Amino acid sequence: MLQLLFDFGFVFVGILIAAMWIRSGLPIDPVVLVSYAAILALTLLAINSWLGFYQRIHDRTVEDSRARAVLSLHLAVPVAYLIFLILPIAQVDRVFLELSGMAALFGMLSHRVFASHRKTKARVTHRILVFGVGNEAVKVTAALNQEDPTIQVVGFYPGPMCKDIVVPQDRVLPQTMSLVDTAVFYKVDEIVVAMDDRRGGRMPLRELLDCRVSGILVLDMSSHFERMLGQIRLDALRAGWLIFGDGFRQGVRRSFIKRVFDIIAAIILLIIFSPVMLVTALLVFLEDGAPVFYRQERVGLNGRLFNVIKFRSMRRDAESDGKPRWAVTNDDRTTRVGRIIRKVRIDELPQLFCVLNGSMSMVGPRPERAFFVDQLTKEIPFYAIRHSVKPGVTGWAQVRYHYGASIEDAVQKLQYDLYYVKNHTLLLDLVVIFETVGVVVGGKGAQ
Repeated sequence: MLQLLFDFGFVFVGILIAAMWIRSGLPIDPVVLVSYAAILALTLLAINSWLGFYQRIHDRTVEDSRARAVLSLHLAVPVAYLIFLILPIAQVDRVFLELSGMAALFGMLSHRVFASHRKTKARVTHRILVFGVGNEAVKVTAALNQEDPTIQVVGFYPGPMCKDIVVPQDRVLPQTMSLVDTAVFYKVDEIVVAMDDRRGGRMPLRELLDCRVSGILVLDMSSHFERMLGQIRLDALRAGWLIFGDGFRQGVRRSFIKRVFDIIAAIILLIIFSPVMLVTALLVFLEDGAPVFYRQERVGLNGRLFNVIKFRSMRRDAESDGKPRWAVTNDDRTTRVGRIIRKVRIDELPQLFCVLNGSMSMVGPRPERAFFVDQLTKEIPFYAIRHSVKPGVTGWAQVRYHYGASIEDAVQKLQYDLYYVKNHTLLLDLVVIFETVGVVVGGKGAQ
């Protein structure tokens, strides 16, 4: 709340400074000043809330924050400006509104980036009670401690028929009070259900319902990881949860909007980066000759094969033995130009043509080679689900996890891909694209 009030104040101060600067010596219409400041502030607060600027997690990278700031810049000012034009408040001075809006936005976003990365001794924690004392409780606690440092597990509450206690005995909460009274006593924000066996009346539905009615959030492991970490954890995933839960809404309307967005975005990016692509093609040819482009068969929507197009960044004999290999850090097969264009992701730009021909999307799971797909499908459960949407030039896993070069990395990235497949919307696509800007600028995960 304090961060929100600071941001709201930055908007008013920014607009006031801009107004005094633009109209020095001239009277300022207070109706225009206050009205536009309020509209812009509310717009910015809504967009920044959607982008996660007010999340309790403060461990995102600086590049991530900058990417979100860029998205706010592109969305907030025009939205607020259009809203103000619709309202019959006063005669609008376009220069005043635009410059004052930019000043307010700069102050607000500078404050948010600073607040997100300042080092504080006190960290806001999210208090969780784990309902269960078996192997599932151990797994969920280990995952929480690894993925989210703001989580504080207050303890483990045994179920009514729990016999085998695997968690540390000193962390088991006494059953002298009911579940809801225990949660209130320990000031719990959320209860995560992690029971090994839920059959035969082992799940105390009435007690969990009392907690829910009391305002305490009650989630199973899969829903918790999806909501808090933006991933669907494989070690907490059950097929029934996928079948009966929401999400996975493809639909004609969503597919149409996504396709229109893909075409418009690909055309714009091709126009913007066409000089870069021409120079890159020339440099690749001068260093290692033709071909300039590299075509490789990948697995796409519904398991269909297609040819992905990239600038060639490796030697022509990179796989002369015919055996596919994972790309690794400082791969000795790359050329000098190849190392540079891979570092800044220029080698990926020709994939925009794949977007135009419909075999790829701007955002989606990254396409893999059939050799690796066969291997990963056998070893990783639910891996084939990622092929229920078109592969993307960038994706949720790419902006959330480093470059994958092993089966273990593929497991981690699949958890983000499953989240995207289940929850993808146009707004999520926009967030991914602008966060990709931060990833590219920071060189995160480049190989």
